[in-house]
Amino acid sequence: MDCGWGGGRGAQHGGRDTPRARSLGEKQWAPLVSGRRWQRSAGVKAADSLRAGHSLISFQLSNLITLETFLQLETRVAEWSYFRRNKSSCMAMLVLKLLGLGYQRRLSLQFPNKSRPHSRGEYNVYSTFQSHEPEFDYLKSLEIEEKINKIRWLPQQNAAHFLLSTNDKTIKLWKISERDKKAEGYNLKDEDGRLRDPFRITALRVPILKPMDLMVEASPRRIFANAHTYHINSISVNSDHETYLSADDLRINLWHLEITDRSFNIVDIKPMNMEELTEVITAAEFHPHQCNVLVYSSSKGTIRLCDMRSSALCDRHSKFFEEPEDPSSRSFFSEIISSISDVKFSHSGRYMMTRDYLSVKVWDLNMETRPVETYQVHEYLRSKLCSLYENDCIFDKFECCWNGSDGALMTGSYNNFFRMFDRSTRRDVTLEASRESSKPRAILKPRKVCTGGKRKKDEISVDSLDFNKKILHTAWHPLENIIAVAATNNLYIFQDKVN
Repeated sequence: MDCGWGGGRGAQHGGRDTPRARSLGEKQWAPLVSGRRWQRSAGVKAADSLRAGHSLISFQLSNLITLETFLQLETRVAEWSYFRRNKSSCMAMLVLKLLGLGYQRRLSLQFPNKSRPHSRGEYNVYSTFQSHEPEFDYLKSLEIEEKINKIRWLPQQNAAHFLLSTNDKTIKLWKISERDKKAEGYNLKDEDGRLRDPFRITALRVPILKPMDLMVEASPRRIFANAHTYHINSISVNSDHETYLSADDLRINLWHLEITDRSFNIVDIKPMNMEELTEVITAAEFHPHQCNVLVYSSSKGTIRLCDMRSSALCDRHSKFFEEPEDPSSRSFFSEIISSISDVKFSHSGRYMMTRDYLSVKVWDLNMETRPVETYQVHEYLRSKLCSLYENDCIFDKFECCWNGSDGALMTGSYNNFFRMFDRSTRRDVTLEASRESSKPRAILKPRKVCTGGKRKKDEISVDSLDFNKKILHTAWHPLENIIAVAATNNLYIFQDKVN
């Protein structure tokens, strides 16, 4: 499998000089997943039943992981991912990235509750460990924060788990392993660990393994540093399981997991004159099956697909995806809201999904001229762009995700709303992750935003939306209807209802 290593821009350590950096509303609605309705067991209002003749999507909140006991109120869970143990197992590991004063560098791993095998989606704290420390670049007089930007799992090869985590500058490969047995009966040391005098040893003992409390150990196996001067915004593991990419604002580097002192610069969009800079890289990802294919998005709303077989330097793209802009709708904010904040390949590898400020778009890799599907996330905010620009919310970067079958999409919004779209029926729903007015095992109630005129009882006015409450990060279980939504300092885990 050719991954384009030959003749790269050059092996480097530190790279070249890097620059500066709707709710339902309709009477007819087809359920999103498996003919059931979303529900949770705690933390959400009771929901209205769907119209007669339709089955329910029932999802319940199996966990509400609140972080306010040790984090500032305004901090939030920033990212997490699912990890499949093997092809036949539905268990998944959950990793949280906590952003907060004094805890910006900690990783908290969650595992399904083994003591309650029928409580699918219920996760217990598995391990928490220190990922990054604050640093200071004395050459550039620059403080490097310890907060974690991205986390990516590596495919499991043995009993241990491996993950990549990165802050603004440094990427680390972590090994997470378990130990539930300890050896006793050494010949050369006592039980407390002190060495014994060899001359006083009169008999040989065979050490034995005895059970002990489960101990989870996290150890850094590799540290990949000094390859980015700009802030790292993306890391993606290749399907060859040997390489991965890291991207900052203007460059993408290719790494080998076993080599820490050099990387290959495969994309460089830095102009000779920085005054000619017109766009930056916002996200990058490898194709899930083809190790030679990658995509990266830009702040101008374009996506470039690169094939490392055609050239080791991917400055010239193989495909260019861009939707023509309607001149009649152009405004001062057009360029800002068209910036792509996230790009994700579908599990099949046939499609890719992009998220800009107001919409989610699905692209067919075989059609570059326009997206095959466009979903409006919060179009009602178009009239509020001026105030959103003043409070900097217009620069928020929302992520998006596919469900396991690529049949549904999910992304976040403001007021702790999150949106789900069914690709086959083109139906959508707005749900809210909230702790107020919670009732056990209540079905999530679809929410609707009123943009003008007389507001109905269950609607919320667009002027009443809280822009400080936002869901930037969501994730969907690769095999089951289990989702996670990060809202401020709470993580909500929803699952389809267990009868």
